[in-house]
Amino acid sequence: MGQNIELSASDGHRLSAYISHPTDAPRGGIVVMQEIFGVNRHICAVTDQYAAAGFTAIAPALFDRVERNVDVPYTDGPKGYKYVQQLKNEKVMLDVQAAINRLNAAGKVGVVGYCWGGTMAYLAAARLKVAAAVVYYGGGIDQYLAEKPRCPILFHFGEKDMHIPLSTVEKVKEELPEGTLYTYPAGHGFNCTDRESYDPASAKLALKRSVDFFHQHVG
Repeated sequence: MGQNIELSASDGHRLSAYISHPTDAPRGGIVVMQEIFGVNRHICAVTDQYAAAGFTAIAPALFDRVERNVDVPYTDGPKGYKYVQQLKNEKVMLDVQAAINRLNAAGKVGVVGYCWGGTMAYLAAARLKVAAAVVYYGGGIDQYLAEKPRCPILFHFGEKDMHIPLSTVEKVKEELPEGTLYTYPAGHGFNCTDRESYDPASAKLALKRSVDFFHQHVG
């Protein structure tokens, strides 16, 4: 089990984060980026999964610049989007960098993100120094394809995703042929155990692929 800590961004902003440690010496670090619902029970569980895979993992509370201790119900997507609309990507990257800095002692650092966090993971791959990035159903990536990842990147998309059309997935594949992209017979949020769209088989396979990818590129 992990614990809550505090991070400091380069502009002086202080934010909370959930950190989870492996039982043995870490193989590297992983920054876990939240959905629009906050660093909730599910995101903490995901962070623990990466710790169980051998990494020191940390989930920074990226909504802390708007409000602390955000935990939006999965039934209230519009509320989650309101927090996103009040953030600037440049500031989010400062908070992600603060998490990376906290993990540098563990070795190389990768990033993984879900939903909105998936798009932020993509931006981190393009703008920050990370060893690898994994993106789960990041719906806004097509807006940033002019910015190219500077590290190996892996994408997971659901074939039945009502928020991300397959045409967008094809665009990502065409624009980033160097990336690795998988689709699954599932909808948006298929990795989340607390959502109706949870698909156990797809989630298990995507996690295995993600962990293998990080073992290859992070440690």
